[in-house]
Amino acid sequence: MHKMKKNILITGTSSGIGKALTNHYLEKGERVLGISRRNVPELSARGDYKHLQLDLYDFNAIKEKFPEFIKGISEFHLVILNAGILPPIADMKDTSIETIKNVMDVNVWSNKLLLDKLINESNHVKQVVAISSGASVNGHRGWNVYSITKAALNMFTLLYARENPGTHFTALAPGIIDTNMQEYIAGLKQDERFPSIDRLQSARGTEKMPSPEHGAGILAKSFETIKSHESGSFVDIREL
Repeated sequence: MHKMKKNILITGTSSGIGKALTNHYLEKGERVLGISRRNVPELSARGDYKHLQLDLYDFNAIKEKFPEFIKGISEFHLVILNAGILPPIADMKDTSIETIKNVMDVNVWSNKLLLDKLINESNHVKQVVAISSGASVNGHRGWNVYSITKAALNMFTLLYARENPGTHFTALAPGIIDTNMQEYIAGLKQDERFPSIDRLQSARGTEKMPSPEHGAGILAKSFETIKSHESGSFVDIREL
């Protein structure tokens, strides 16, 4: 008897955590629907991967393309809202309103469009994990609008949990994983205003900062563990 494949939706599948999680679930024999700005031929070549090329800045494109993408799928076992952008490390006073709006649109409001459509179109979404960050609570200098958007994502997740008691929601800080974001941080000059840069640069290449592939396995296990937490909770993986 064949096991039923689980339908898993992941945003930001072209690199980093999103790509590694996609590979992890495909290797487990699940079906993954992925969204990212760039198509990844090695993923698209796999039979159980379906890709939607979409820029999450473009709300009109989400409204036009996403409903067709999920058409006919009655249940999602897991939705991972992973896509996000990091603006330049800088003080709030040096961060423009335009940058703040752009990052907010991708890191928070694009998820609203996706979730509203998923919840309306799909018969059932079992679990939603929004990838948050320790930056949402620690307030380190320099992380400006990234911290604000991730703090907003935490509350966004809690509010959706309250509205949808049949779905388990978590805002999860995944710890530090060696992604493109860390590549950017590794290239920054040390700045005494932003001590977190030095800490992250020192962690790179050590066990404190696993590869996306290693991190994906840890995250996938944590997605099961966090079901025991109250729906809508913010959870830091380092405290599990």
